Amino acid sequence: MAFFSKLKDRLFKSSSKLEQGLEAIVEDGGEEELVADQPEEQPAPAPEPVPEPAPAEEEPAPAEQPEPMPFEEPAPADVPAEIPAELPSEIPMAPPSDTAATPGFLGRLLGRGAPRHGVTRRVLDDEMLEQLEELLIASDMGVDTALRITANLAEGRYGKKVSTEEIKELLAAEIARIMEPVARPLPIYAKRPQVVLVVGVNGSGKTTTIGKLASQFKAAGKSVVIAAGDTFRAAAVEQLQVWGDRAGVPVLTAPEGSDPASLAFDAMTKAQEDGADLLLIDTAGRLQNRTDLMEELAKIVRVIRKKDETAPHNTLLVLDATTGQNALSQVEIFKKISDVSGLVMTKLDGTAKGGVLVALADKFGLPIHAIGVGEQIDDLAPFDPEDFAAALTGLDRG
Repeated sequence: MAFFSKLKDRLFKSSSKLEQGLEAIVEDGGEEELVADQPEEQPAPAPEPVPEPAPAEEEPAPAEQPEPMPFEEPAPADVPAEIPAELPSEIPMAPPSDTAATPGFLGRLLGRGAPRHGVTRRVLDDEMLEQLEELLIASDMGVDTALRITANLAEGRYGKKVSTEEIKELLAAEIARIMEPVARPLPIYAKRPQVVLVVGVNGSGKTTTIGKLASQFKAAGKSVVIAAGDTFRAAAVEQLQVWGDRAGVPVLTAPEGSDPASLAFDAMTKAQEDGADLLLIDTAGRLQNRTDLMEELAKIVRVIRKKDETAPHNTLLVLDATTGQNALSQVEIFKKISDVSGLVMTKLDGTAKGGVLVALADKFGLPIHAIGVGEQIDDLAPFDPEDFAAALTGLDRG
């Protein structure tokens, strides 16, 4: 839940405020209804004291489970069940109470029932559905996805009254349903080295993502090599070197303006010699001239396949959430340029509206391996559709 709390806190720092929009829609044309609060459960009287069993040997506390990584499923924790040494022969029952928890007819008539509070509900009609569609489109979900979601929301509920919390729950469930099939960690293969080609436009967070992945791989016991293949940007190379030093991972570089394919070939050679588990290759992201970029990526693939005809084993596309609907066109372009196998979405803590991730899942169905909500290493985490849907709609999962 730690990452969910961080995601929920940061996703809406400067975002579309989807939660506030849902509240406004329900309040516009809704009516307040009085709803009885749930009565608090009365504690049962304490049972008669039972002789304490002989103290058992104290077992060591289970080791703290590590945070799940975006590239492998977390192992289930083995929680030992505690069995009491002796059970009482009889379980004492609570004595009957003179006052019932639920008030009778006379109590309700005299106003002595459970305390009540106001809840605004609105009829789910055409006007409300249209407002919901506009809100989802404004949240970067796109027209087709927004229409599909609202149509599913209306099914079986049209003409009925709903509250803000009910709309949040319904919307979160629908978003999670769309995204469940694409929430998959980056697969790890037995092939060594496993070559991961990382693509994306300049400024998308590609270099930082490579550094975080390398650091997390290394922390998980994998040996990693990084190739700074964006030889046209000195800043990208320097940034990777900083991450490499921090994680203890070698970073192979070349003079500015060098041939990236040649660097990739040298990196493959070193990774094979070192017996590395993974080779992460950064690439340039200039879209001004797509032809040059396409040829450059194609050349990198041709060259590394001289070392391993199955490489690259993964091609990750890193997307900047703040670009909104432009992320859709970037996926279209890079799917043509390279064989994209999965997505990483960054900068959900910025001015992102977040809904574009739903549109991407709905339109392309590409695996979403991880999402980023900050600059720290633990700000890149596996994509959880339910956590994301709850954070996006402002639903409290606590």
